[in-house]
Amino acid sequence: FREAAFNTILITGGCVLISLLIGLGLALLLDRPFPGRGLARTLLITPFLVMPVAGALLWKTTMFDPTFGIVNFVLGPFGGGDIDWLSTYPLAAIIIALVWQWTPFMMLLLLAGLQSQDRSSLEAAAVDGAGPFQMFVSITLPHMRRYIELSVLLGAIYIVNTFDHIYMMTSGGPGTASANLPFYIYQRAFLGFDIGEAAAMGVVVVVGTIIVATFALRVIFKSFTQETS
Repeated sequence: FREAAFNTILITGGCVLISLLIGLGLALLLDRPFPGRGLARTLLITPFLVMPVAGALLWKTTMFDPTFGIVNFVLGPFGGGDIDWLSTYPLAAIIIALVWQWTPFMMLLLLAGLQSQDRSSLEAAAVDGAGPFQMFVSITLPHMRRYIELSVLLGAIYIVNTFDHIYMMTSGGPGTASANLPFYIYQRAFLGFDIGEAAAMGVVVVVGTIIVATFALRVIFKSFTQETS
């Protein structure tokens, strides 16, 4: 249980942090006008529209396959083309697949925050001689704080309950090296037939999710009340 709880924290924290940073970069890019921006936005949203089971199977068979995978094909000229990712680095492989799927979600939330920003403040700062980095740190980032908090909380609520990727890609293995709490509960209930322990752990997960969801709802309510006022 402790290993599964640690894996859950590691997967959730790593996925939320990486997808948030990449999503912020993509949101900043899409906030600027350039030819083909609508097409680029559509293509970047596509991974979020893929079913989790299909996305996990795609990464397992197409990207991380030790013999025919694209990742090993790319790393081959650099001496890293014989890695069995799902056996050697199972948590890293799962996090990469989850980041691919959840980065568009972060990008959309952060892009909404960027597009709600008052442009007159940026124009006034530019007239006063502020550079792009200064404007981002002093004006854009404080405005984006609520949207970043909302992205982190909602992303954590969804990702902490991840089951499909672990079941399809590693089945919690090798051993229990990549099992998170939802998958470990499934193992105890349906493979170990220990319904009592599985039910107790399920209660713990539900209570933890409710606590995080409560903070998320407070952030959402605060954002809406500040926007209306």
